[in-house]
Amino acid sequence: MISLKSPREIRAMEVAGAALSGMHIGLQKIVRPGISSWVIEEFARKYFKAAGAKAEQIGFEGYKYATCVSVNDEICHGFPRKKLILKEGDLVKIDTVVSVDGAFSDSCWSYAVGEVKPEIKKLMDVTKKSLYMGIDQCVPGNRIGDIGAVIQHYTEDENGYGDVREFVGHGIQPTMHEDPMVPHYGEHGKGTRLRKGMTITVEPMINTGTWEADTSDPDGWLAKTMDGGWSCQYEHTLVITDDGPKILTSQDPEADAKYLYDDEYAKYLDHYSEIALKVAKEFE
Repeated sequence: MISLKSPREIRAMEVAGAALSGMHIGLQKIVRPGISSWVIEEFARKYFKAAGAKAEQIGFEGYKYATCVSVNDEICHGFPRKKLILKEGDLVKIDTVVSVDGAFSDSCWSYAVGEVKPEIKKLMDVTKKSLYMGIDQCVPGNRIGDIGAVIQHYTEDENGYGDVREFVGHGIQPTMHEDPMVPHYGEHGKGTRLRKGMTITVEPMINTGTWEADTSDPDGWLAKTMDGGWSCQYEHTLVITDDGPKILTSQDPEADAKYLYDDEYAKYLDHYSEIALKVAKEFE
């Protein structure tokens, strides 16, 4: 069942979104060559405790970690690992879900480790642009297929990448995963009609090669590209309003000004960013 959120619920999700985005701002100081991916997990857990946020991934269907840390050809759901040392030129995707006072938020961001090759920088740029192209379709009256169609056309037809099919966006609140499912491929005019008050994630996963994923890893979680190509992902939680899509997980209120739900978000983000940067100093 799809629930339509009230202004009170959306404001609560704004707070949760700012708390999650604070983590990503702190990670800008953490992610660098020479650290293990476990350091990312340690930072996230310490930050969430300081921020009063709950790491909702811990315990979800048996998952044991606050973060998913996926590197290079790993598409998603990689465990943070002590033996996985980030090196110059790597591409790392960090995904998590948090709640604050029962309100949920979900966001993944991609990070270049040091300097990446130009072709990886292009992959990052195209993936991020496709995220916002998909978000721009999130207006009342459009359909789910409109989101996927623009992402697929831009990433595959125009840029020759693979647009992952196996993993999709989703509704969010009052739990981590709600209806509707939000594929990043599809046809215009198809699927569930979007309505004011729906809260969803848009989270394209784009590969340098085939869109196909290898999900045979024995841990039951990690997905990698079928052909060894590299993968990139960006994700926002957003709400559909009569004034267009409003992002609830912005890391840059100035750049995302037209997407903000109200003027309070920047204040929330400043608060959580201050906490995150303070915790990050312990890991520098």
